[in-house]
Amino acid sequence: MSRRRRNRSRDISGIVVLNKAAGLSSNSALQEVKKLYEANKAGHAGSLDPLATGVLPVCLGEATKVSQFLLDSDKRYRTRIKLGIRTDSGDSEGTIIEQHEKVSVSRKVVEHALTKFKGEVEQLPPMHSALKIKGVPLYKFARKGIAIERKTRLISVYKIELVNFGNGELELDI
Repeated sequence: MSRRRRNRSRDISGIVVLNKAAGLSSNSALQEVKKLYEANKAGHAGSLDPLATGVLPVCLGEATKVSQFLLDSDKRYRTRIKLGIRTDSGDSEGTIIEQHEKVSVSRKVVEHALTKFKGEVEQLPPMHSALKIKGVPLYKFARKGIAIERKTRLISVYKIELVNFGNGELELDI
């Protein structure tokens, strides 16, 4: 005799502000929250790359109607950069394809270079990102070695600040 699984979902509305862990896709985090709250309907207000940690707003029920407002809002990022290393993915998970043992650059030079990234900037989304093309995150294509043509998009960088500098590493607040 087979047992039927009861539909345990319910009408619940609200926004859960989740601190997404590294290694977890935004969709996996969304599904966990949806399951935890037994919600009929859920959606997240923006994707974070699996490597990224941080705030992921999860909208439940009627709150999914406001998710676009959250998607269109300004975001803030904190990142660390290791100077002298280039990877095939552009992030720390990729294979190192170029490495320079000693990188000599002053804080003043770095701060000046950062000013060029402030304002309206044309950005080509990297292949290793959560941006979706035809419903599939770019990083899934990249992991299979498939290059997808991407269009540049205009982004606004209101602030870019060098928080820490030393030992060949930068920490930026964007």
